[in-house]
Amino acid sequence: LRRSPGEVCFPGGKSEATDKDEIDTALREAKEEVGLHPEKVEVICRLVPGIDKMNHLVTPVVGFIEDTFQATPNPDEVSDVFVVPLEYFVKPLNYKALPYKTSSGYLSWMHCFTYDDHEHKMSFKIWGLTAHFAVFLALVIFGKRPTFQVDYDLDNLISSSENNFMKLYASLFERKKSNL
Repeated sequence: LRRSPGEVCFPGGKSEATDKDEIDTALREAKEEVGLHPEKVEVICRLVPGIDKMNHLVTPVVGFIEDTFQATPNPDEVSDVFVVPLEYFVKPLNYKALPYKTSSGYLSWMHCFTYDDHEHKMSFKIWGLTAHFAVFLALVIFGKRPTFQVDYDLDNLISSSENNFMKLYASLFERKKSNL
């Protein structure tokens, strides 16, 4: 809530000296933010990183948890916890895409989903890097074309994602270099 109040995001945050790697960071943050104990997560993989609006490198960590997990949100960091079926990110009911240019000058599409949680009678706007990671994971898991345009070659999803990241990273590096 301090850094991006009101925005939807996955549990996560900055690494600390005690974290061995991105997986340790993700597991520690999930425990701090929503009470998910590391031993209750079967870590599957890391996805291709992204760069957030503050130009921080963000590496998503994917894992399985039991369906019975009940989140205990830390009120200092989390206001609401909700579940969206992963398939929603390839076949949404309420979607729009906005063209945008990153601070480094990279042109892309920003996915923006509105998810209505009927159980809790709330709507959530899922956009930016959170939507990007959710879409990418859904594409990998389901292996089918979404009902909207994406920046990936769907026949070569992983390599095209890596290429997109490298272009973004290179444009950010060039911008920082020119500001020296």
